[in-house]
Formats: sequence, structure tokens, C-alpha cells
Amino acid sequence: MVDTADKLKPLLWEPENLVRAIEAAGVTLWSWNVDTDALAMDDPAYDLWGIPRGIDVNFEDLSAHIHPADRDRVRAAFNATRAIIGPYEIDFRIMIGEELKWISARGQGDDAGIVKRVMFGIFLDVTGRKQAEEGRELLAGEMSHRVKNLLAIASGLTAITSRSTKTTSDMAHELTLRLMALGRAHDLVRPVAGQTEAASSLLGDLLTVLLAPYDDLGAFSGRIRVSVPRMRVGDAATNVMALVVHELATNSLKYGALSVDTGTLDVSCSAHDEAVTIVWTESGGPQVREPVGKRGYGSKLVERSVTGHLQGAINYNWSESGLVVTLRVAPERLAQ
Repeated sequence: MVDTADKLKPLLWEPENLVRAIEAAGVTLWSWNVDTDALAMDDPAYDLWGIPRGIDVNFEDLSAHIHPADRDRVRAAFNATRAIIGPYEIDFRIMIGEELKWISARGQGDDAGIVKRVMFGIFLDVTGRKQAEEGRELLAGEMSHRVKNLLAIASGLTAITSRSTKTTSDMAHELTLRLMALGRAHDLVRPVAGQTEAASSLLGDLLTVLLAPYDDLGAFSGRIRVSVPRMRVGDAATNVMALVVHELATNSLKYGALSVDTGTLDVSCSAHDEAVTIVWTESGGPQVREPVGKRGYGSKLVERSVTGHLQGAINYNWSESGLVVTLRVAPERLAQ
């Protein structure tokens, strides 16, 4: 009796079925003549590189598509492949018009498997994996930065509360209330597990809750004023706005108007068809100067979030009277 698996083996090795398996795995094929530098590729490899099918190519032709920052590294790696013992793998970026892709080139070094001076290997499109890795790295960096900011905020809240209270019990009570307010601000923007409807919040509510922990940290309450039109902020934009406000408030508590008892903060907004403009104005604080040297992670994160997720723009004006930050974003991006 012939086993079913034995019956399937001939189908497995039929050339057209091997091609189907390769296509299903997203694998593209290449061969490289080590003497002439000529490359041969299958049709999916031509498509992957954005090159018309069937034309003669060599490594220099492919190099024109490699991201300039990776080009020398890839050229050196390919030239060294014959000296590598065992399999090798190199990941690099290519540009096809305005589109960026990540490619993984894999093969066998030390002339293993070389036939008539021709080496063989594969290309894989690993763009999805690389984007996921970059996302995880960004998330890890953001979480680390947020933890440091929260510690800085807690330290600032403790210092200011100690100056505005006379007894340890009063200090503990006031500090607890302020930390609870900060927690409510984070609850407002935290994703809700299992939520099916598109989440949104009012811009005024979002700003008010996020800034509430800082509002009574001076000689008088109400030193933070929020004046914005009634408009909704979508779930994705809410998280970005929370990040931006959190960063600005943290820096103000450290160095700006919120670092002194008499400092004030005004947050205003104007909305037009083409853009929503949010203006953050500090006054009454210490004299501020534009930072020099390398920007911190927080500044980079804010700019990346505003220009990337919101597709907007953020501008800093380091005036003598206080920092003024202007954020512009398209209304449709704010609603997402």
C-alpha cells in the first residue's frame, strides 16, 4: 500500500509547484557572476527592485536603488561574501520613487554552492518586520522617556508642595491630590481594552485635564487658562496631543513659567478650514533661552509625533517674556 505522503512527493518537486512555494513565501531569486559582476533575477525580484523585467543588470544597477546611507555598506558586504564561511544575511533599504523598502539579501559564503563562477541567493521584502522593529524601539524609547518625565514631575510637585504647605500632613495631602490629578489625566488618554467605537474627546476637556495637576502650584489658582473652541479629537490624535502637552508641561515645570509660583500659562486655539492653530504662551517665569547643542529625546519625539502622526508643524519662539509654542494641524488629522 502506497502512503499518501509518498504520492505527494512527486508533486512537491515539480518545477511549477516549487515556483508556487517560492511565490507563497515571498522569496525572490538572484544569481551573481563573481567575475563579470552580472546579475540574473526572477521576475518578482525585478518587481521588488522597481526595475523593468528582463533587462540585463549588474550590482551597480541595483546600487542606484539602494538608500545612499546603506550603499557603501552593501557594496562592501557583497564584495566580502566569498570570504564568509557559511550562510550570510544583510538587510538594507532601497528607494523606489518616494517609497522606502527594506530588503534582506541572503546567500552562502566561502564559494559554497558556486557553479561555473556563479553564486546564488535570495531577496526578501522585510519592510513589515523592520517597521515593527522600529515601532518597538520607538515605544521602548518613549516609555523610558515618559518614566523619566514622570519622576521629574513627581520631584517638581514634591518641591513646590513643600514650599506651599507648613506641615508634613498638609504636604502629604496636597501632594496626593496632585498625583491623583496627574493619574486622571493619564486615564483620559489611555486606550480602553475591548473598545469597539471610535474613541474621541473634546479638545478643551483634554487640555484641562492634562494641565489640572499644575494649575494650583503657584501663589494663586487659575494661573493656567485654556480657551479653545468646541471640537473633537480622535483617539490617535488624543494620544499625540497628550504626549505634546505632557512634554511641554514637564519642561515648563522644570525650567519655564510653571517652575515659579507667579508664572502663568495660556493655551488658546483658533480653527479655520485649512488648519487648527493651538498657541501655548508662558509668562511670568524665569527668562528663557533657546537650547543650544543636541536636542533631547523629548523634543525629537514631539516633533516626530506632530509632523508624522498629525502631519502638522510645531514652532518654538523663545521670547524674553516666556516661551510661545505654536502647533498647526489639519482639522481632519485632529479628528482621527
